[in-house]
Amino acid sequence: MSGFDHEAHWSARYRSVGDDYLFGTAPNRFLAQQEAYFSAGMEVLSVADGEGRNAAWLAEQGCRVTATEISPVALEKAAKLARGRHLTVDFVLADILNWEWPQAAYDAVVGIFIQFATPAERPRQIGGMQQATKPGGLLFLHGYTPQQLEYRTGGPSTVENLYTETMLRELFAGWEILVLREHIDEIAEGTAHAGKSALIDLVARKPV
Repeated sequence: MSGFDHEAHWSARYRSVGDDYLFGTAPNRFLAQQEAYFSAGMEVLSVADGEGRNAAWLAEQGCRVTATEISPVALEKAAKLARGRHLTVDFVLADILNWEWPQAAYDAVVGIFIQFATPAERPRQIGGMQQATKPGGLLFLHGYTPQQLEYRTGGPSTVENLYTETMLRELFAGWEILVLREHIDEIAEGTAHAGKSALIDLVARKPV
């Protein structure tokens, strides 16, 4: 485990925008585009969910949502967002790099822009997400490729934290890959993700 204090870093960032939402309150576009995969009653885990925009959207699809987040500041905002929309989400304060991941508990596990794990920490992070997915369940991952360092419109500044197709194929060997694509797109998610971005999408099904 690195000595970096993730909780202090993220709490400071979420606090810096006051009552506003650092990444906005609309769901991530990639996630919203996967609407057909989600249905009422599904058990869904949203990992490092931030201020609740994605968990709230999943709850609006009728899913039973658990959302983890390391920052108490973000969780307060997330709970406020869910209350304002009359939604029920199980928000959990957790450092996912040091968390007792559940075993095969969720129909879908979602990770949107969670690229704070170092290469040494990534197997624990991705492995935990895979462990938490039920056999036959789906895992959704969305993030940045190394080309993002040219745009600097969001995401980590360390190339080792960024995803490539090759990396994800290796991490999900044995899974059925339904979607895996790199693309350049304009995104507008609050003040923290804005402008041309180098993105990568993954939807994978866990073997039964």
